[in-house]
Amino acid sequence: MAEMPTDGMRINGVRIEDTFAEAFPMSYTRLLVTADTPVWVDAATASLTGFATSVIGCGCEAAVERLLTPEETPDSRPGAAVMIFGMSTADLAKHVVARVGQCVMTSPGSACYAGLLDGAKRIPLGNGLRYFGDGHQISKRFGTRRFWRIPVMDGEFVCEDSVAVAKGIGGGNFLILAASHRQCLAAAEAAVAAIRPLPGIILPFPGGVVRSGSKVGSKYRGLVASTNTSFCPTLRAVEPRTLLSDDVEAVLELVLDGTDEAAIRAGMRAGIAAATAGGAAAGVLAITAGNYGGKLGPHHFHLHEVMA
Repeated sequence: MAEMPTDGMRINGVRIEDTFAEAFPMSYTRLLVTADTPVWVDAATASLTGFATSVIGCGCEAAVERLLTPEETPDSRPGAAVMIFGMSTADLAKHVVARVGQCVMTSPGSACYAGLLDGAKRIPLGNGLRYFGDGHQISKRFGTRRFWRIPVMDGEFVCEDSVAVAKGIGGGNFLILAASHRQCLAAAEAAVAAIRPLPGIILPFPGGVVRSGSKVGSKYRGLVASTNTSFCPTLRAVEPRTLLSDDVEAVLELVLDGTDEAAIRAGMRAGIAAATAGGAAAGVLAITAGNYGGKLGPHHFHLHEVMA
């Protein structure tokens, strides 16, 4: 059994492990989705960001960055900013066109605009969907921006011609170790609530939290990732590499994708502060992070430095 160290950094009695989160470069873009009402903005973005938790199995990672007021959108309607991350510009282009075509163009009253305008690389948006208009699509220019009006059954789907792509970071993370599932989930929910208002960050997993943290590789040939046995409480007695002490009964992870290191660092700091606010009395025993010894990615977020 692992023994929980007693020295080092503590916040409200919760130990902050002396380790780092390992993250890696990704490409990302930002889309602005609008609709007649917030209800239909939610419907379009929920569909757009579905099945987009991890590039391991989904091909991309996506979530709503923040909601937008009518004063912030190109067509003065309710909207939301969505960030989509991929491992390359080519991967991103494929997923963006497919998702916008199937999930936003299909949603009543929706429109889709570029939320990232500046960048050397651009990928198709409306330019990849215009052929759905079957020759009746119309192109319009406003200044340097080009838009497509594609006829659909409730009117027209307005979509920007293309959107810029930028370099971002995926895989920022921290793990919450707690005395019970209920206490671990409460701390994770508090962390999500603290991170979501911050700009340039998304939490791609369901509700912002992942229970099935993974490690690289598997005993089964062809499987690129498998359950992180070092942090599974039910395997503590049989896993020689367990990192859990006897009093840890639940572990939950938050994974952050962001525009740059500053955004990831700010998100981790806010999330860890919120998760530890109740202290050890709330059942949170430790905060740690996932890494592969520095072999996975070049971005290392040391918990002690983040929380200093």
